[in-house]
Amino acid sequence: MRKLENSELDRKSIEAFKQSEKTPLILVLDDIRSLHNIGSVFRTADAFLIEKIYLCGITATPPNKEIHKTALGATETVTWEHHENVLEVIGKLKKENTTTLAIEQVESAVFLQDFKIEKDRKYALVFGNEVHGVSQEAVALCDGCIEIPQLGTKHSLNISVSAGIVVWDLFQKLNWPK
Repeated sequence: MRKLENSELDRKSIEAFKQSEKTPLILVLDDIRSLHNIGSVFRTADAFLIEKIYLCGITATPPNKEIHKTALGATETVTWEHHENVLEVIGKLKKENTTTLAIEQVESAVFLQDFKIEKDRKYALVFGNEVHGVSQEAVALCDGCIEIPQLGTKHSLNISVSAGIVVWDLFQKLNWPK
């Protein structure tokens, strides 16, 4: 077994990425404090051809040196917008017939492994603040909630780790790439 060289990885150019068919997932980051978490989510979004990221509230925006440290250029490929109010973004997405899902521990949440995806739908995944999670108001406005099952003592994952887990799971369920 031989480790592949970067030149063998068949990486897309920025232009090819922008023209590629996107995975019908949108990520909504609300009040994310850590610039490194934001950058990591951009990298995950790039890896799985995510359609768009909404940065809401206090979530910082590119260009930013600290975001770039972990995004490594993904802020140039992934489409993003900043909005002050996450509730307005969720409302807008719902009007566009996008299924909105908070990634949070709530009553009646569906465990990630049990979540059944409809392949003809577009989904928006809402991730909240590192300390407080997704706000109750945002949870109430979403179409549903997904919980990542956890068995340890913390019952808490870093937001960038949560995003990676959920995006990978839904990416697989959507059978991407086709």
